[in-house]
Amino acid sequence: MSVEVNDKLQEWIELLRSPEVSDRLVALKTLQHLGDESAIEAVIVAVQDENREVQHLAISVLWEFANPIAVPALLSCLAIDDAEIRDEALSALGELITPDHLLLLLDALQQPDITAQKSVLILLRKIHDGQALPYILPFFQSEQSELREAAVTTLRYLNQVDRCPPVFDLLSDPTTAVRREVVLTLGHLTDEGVISHLTQALTSDPDWQVRRNAAKSLAIHGNPDALTALSTALQDDHWQVRKFALQALQHIPDNSLLPNLAPLLTDEFSDVRKEAAIAIGKLTTPEALNALQPALDDPDREVSIQAERAIEKIRAAIQNVTSLS
Repeated sequence: MSVEVNDKLQEWIELLRSPEVSDRLVALKTLQHLGDESAIEAVIVAVQDENREVQHLAISVLWEFANPIAVPALLSCLAIDDAEIRDEALSALGELITPDHLLLLLDALQQPDITAQKSVLILLRKIHDGQALPYILPFFQSEQSELREAAVTTLRYLNQVDRCPPVFDLLSDPTTAVRREVVLTLGHLTDEGVISHLTQALTSDPDWQVRRNAAKSLAIHGNPDALTALSTALQDDHWQVRKFALQALQHIPDNSLLPNLAPLLTDEFSDVRKEAAIAIGKLTTPEALNALQPALDDPDREVSIQAERAIEKIRAAIQNVTSLS
């Protein structure tokens, strides 16, 4: 860089100390345009400016510089009493955070500001480090439902964490949003009792989204112990619960369930009818062919296509069994 350019850059950096807000904004916009990281320290100082507009722009400039050296300054913005500034800082940190910042994040998690704590819990999902678990667990007992929700969501992003018994206590949380996240997290855990807790949520929770999420998690596990509960869920009042119960049953096909699956080929929702056709296509019984025949004329083209594919799969499976016998 030439001396002339260096001098020009220094002029804009000096302008950041102007008592006039308009001067500081112009300086930041110019430094943003120049994109010269030699100015990064000065921009970091501007993050603490008394003017909110200057702060917001300084965060944006640091985001564009994309230099991890700005992470501590951006973390300090998470507790600022301005939603736009906090959101901008969180977005910037989401791209700048690396595993090297784990200790910095865990330290920031100790500050008393609830909004900052929630943001740090979200950021911990970016680095997936199981060492964060002991620091996350206390938030399961937080009086703030948003922190309980954020903590249990973060849990499922942690690598090498497949057991966490304390999470079961949150299945009875009074806040629906927390329970919705708990059952999704259980899809990634292998604790003894996970399947029984998920089936209980699937058949008993009053919130349909909790029941739907439980079905999603049971699909991940693909455990035959869930067959009875999933079969019951096929009669759930909400179509999305029926849909995802069908998807779970596709992973654990059982010919004995055909009488439970067949009625859903005439469900009022085409998504349910389509999943029913796919689920029946996993079976290996000739009776399934008869059940699928009417679905070939379904008014929804996707349903009829899946019914046709299901028939082809069943015929191939039956033929394969016959040739082996």
